Amino acid sequence: MKITIIAGARPNFMKIAPIIKEIIKHEKNGKDISYRLVHTGQHYDKAMSGDFFEQLGIPDPHVNLECGGGSQAEQTAAIMVKFEKEIIANKPDLVLVVGDVTSTMACTITAKKLCIDVVHVEAGIRSGDMTMPEEINRIVTDAICDHFFTTSEIANNNLLSQQVSKERIHFVGNTMIDTLYNNLEKIRKPSFFDDLQLKAKDYFMLTLHRPSNVDDPIKLKSILDAVISATKSLPVVFAVHPRTKIILNQLDVVYDSLQLIEPQGYLEFIYLIKNCKGVITDSGGITEEATVLDIPCLTLRNSTERPETITMGTNELIGEDLEKLKNCLDLIMNDNWKKGKIPPFWDGKTSGRIVEILLNLYGHK
Repeated sequence: MKITIIAGARPNFMKIAPIIKEIIKHEKNGKDISYRLVHTGQHYDKAMSGDFFEQLGIPDPHVNLECGGGSQAEQTAAIMVKFEKEIIANKPDLVLVVGDVTSTMACTITAKKLCIDVVHVEAGIRSGDMTMPEEINRIVTDAICDHFFTTSEIANNNLLSQQVSKERIHFVGNTMIDTLYNNLEKIRKPSFFDDLQLKAKDYFMLTLHRPSNVDDPIKLKSILDAVISATKSLPVVFAVHPRTKIILNQLDVVYDSLQLIEPQGYLEFIYLIKNCKGVITDSGGITEEATVLDIPCLTLRNSTERPETITMGTNELIGEDLEKLKNCLDLIMNDNWKKGKIPPFWDGKTSGRIVEILLNLYGHK
């Protein structure tokens, strides 16, 4: 069984790393399974992607399609054109896509038009927000792929409501949590940690990158004002996404407690999350990591595709309500945050379940 695995953007790398590890293990044990890793190049900044391959022990991709840059339509088209040539030259038995980035959708469409099965890892999640490109990517991918590997019962129900048959839905858990557990003992204190005089459980982590939060300088400033006011004098470590940095440079503001840092490697970033007092973010993946690490988390979005991090975990949806943000930060500051629990199957063994299912489904072909 030959599997082509797609990686396009930073979140993908955390999800494919444990799957590749499991495939290699089974191949060494004599199972008829192998993989070809295709990096679409959707994220091409080394700080945003390259370090992840090294830190997570992912072998170099067999090919990089180098489809970075351009509008969403241009990038989608470039990936489809180049992936079609790749898949014709190196035809697999199936294509495995993860998450909800442009590469996920583009490669799914391309493979299906060539009559190749596609399996989607992290299928069925929905935010209900059609202004998010990721939501469109999820819907299109799940509309045409063949098997669905899900992270929660909520995702299962989303698929069932769309008439996906039960036998094609596989509730396996969360591969990103596999990566988290696999690397907890390897996390690294960033070089700036001591220089900034940071102390465990005595600082906040902030990440913002969604256009709705960062494209408008006035709105970004209002968020920063609220965060800095509510966290008082505690340091706020802001991992600045490249798109956010452009807007920040337009703001003529200085906050004594705000510490701007470059995008971090996976091991350094998890160190920062694990040791902070709380997280303020608009990222979906970070809410999952915070839930497993039992770190209070506030999500600056009006909807989330990961509701289990709220109903079961440590996350809370803030939307655009800055008063709610301040109130929630006050609870965290006073150590009165809710106690979360880890969702089912978020146990570090998801990738093993995925590979076993793939062997049962396709191993005889």
